Amino acid sequence: MPHQVNEAIESHYTRPDVGSLILAALARAGKDLDQLTPEDLTPIDAFHIRGRAATLELAHVVALDAKKRVLDVGSGIGGTSRCLAQKFGCRVTGVDLTEEYWRAAAMLSAKVGLQALTEYRQGDAVNLPFEDETFDVVWSEHVAMNIPDKTQLYSEMYRVLKPGGVVAIYDILAGPSGPVLFPVPWARTPATSFLVEPVELRQLLEEAGFVISDWTDSTEAARTWFTSLVEKIQKNGLPPLGFHVLMGSDFQVMAQNQGRNLQEGRITLAQVVARK
Repeated sequence: MPHQVNEAIESHYTRPDVGSLILAALARAGKDLDQLTPEDLTPIDAFHIRGRAATLELAHVVALDAKKRVLDVGSGIGGTSRCLAQKFGCRVTGVDLTEEYWRAAAMLSAKVGLQALTEYRQGDAVNLPFEDETFDVVWSEHVAMNIPDKTQLYSEMYRVLKPGGVVAIYDILAGPSGPVLFPVPWARTPATSFLVEPVELRQLLEEAGFVISDWTDSTEAARTWFTSLVEKIQKNGLPPLGFHVLMGSDFQVMAQNQGRNLQEGRITLAQVVARK
């Protein structure tokens, strides 16, 4: 069963040769492909609600600095890893289930000159390909929604952390008012969506051995951000560079559903930091 779920998740995210699609979209947006900067990638890089602002908020809570070795679980096309490497000088390893994504991540990091601080591997979050006690920070943004075995997910995060290390999570959780409307950016059907409620996430982390040090409900900020995103799309159409390059033509429906899920309390968002 986990193998079938993994295949379904990979097929949800995979678009053939996504790296070339991204470069073509950058060119259409007027970017010089020989002189790309991390900022040029921003509209497509931060594939999570509230984008780079949410990443930086979490990084400041964690007190990231250049001495920290970071594992980004579910690193996608590498937006978060590049942001953290560029802003804080830390070394970041990204691991992602989708081969097209981690290949694109490595290519884009090289294009913006961050290959010395970032590296990418294909791997499963519930069976991380790393030794015990390797990382100072395990980072994860908008990933656990696709993972059914959360007990194994958080115990793997705990295992690869050094003693005193922290897990930094920014995730979509089940809201109080009923089932999610599909399709959404993380799943086209309920078959690959595994949301837990905030109380369940707290329990899962504590059972894995973590001590929670910071918990922020960021649902309201997410609602505001998403309303503004949908209004922009309705007014101006899809920009040359955006998440639709990764998700394809049904992204507009996904975005509308995501907005409704937020507004109607079907999903909530949490920023969580917990220590080993």
